Amino acid sequence: MAKRKGKLFIVSAPSGSGKTTLCERLIKRMPHIVRSVSFTTRLPRKNEKDGRDYIFVTKKEFEKEIRRKNLLEWARNFGYYYGTPKDRVLKLLARGTDVILAIDVKGAMKVKRLCPKGIFIFILPPSMAELRNRLKRRKTDGYSEISKRMQAAIREFSYLPKYTYSVVNDNLEKATDKLEAIVIAERCKIR
Repeated sequence: MAKRKGKLFIVSAPSGSGKTTLCERLIKRMPHIVRSVSFTTRLPRKNEKDGRDYIFVTKKEFEKEIRRKNLLEWARNFGYYYGTPKDRVLKLLARGTDVILAIDVKGAMKVKRLCPKGIFIFILPPSMAELRNRLKRRKTDGYSEISKRMQAAIREFSYLPKYTYSVVNDNLEKATDKLEAIVIAERCKIR
């Protein structure tokens, strides 16, 4: 029997919907899934660690990665670059390791063109009011930045039909259960 290739899970959501938290919880439950750590040019938030949450680089370093074609996808959001290192993801998949990407919808659509067999999962907030509350509770953005993120969320919702699955994050435990069920179901697929 041929060695199984890893599966690529792409998780997207508007800022504040909980995609990072859900991915972290899923990995704790299913440690054989590896989260791809993205490059970014933004500064670390409180409690974020270089190499664990993101690989924090300068704009010049990021643009060098673009020129080297070492990014599976990249985008500029809210004034900063974000991108997924290509080599590491492809090596992990070739070895049979499942990889999860927590990226925005623009990045996900770029990955979809390159990896159409990926499993695309959209995380939804329970409501727009709750999304705004979550962004406020994060205490990382001011009023105008939160407004920009809310406007972006409305645009991002239009991508929902391009995803394989959706999960409403109204309860962390239940949403994590659903993510885990998706991974298990995808691993059991014959085709």
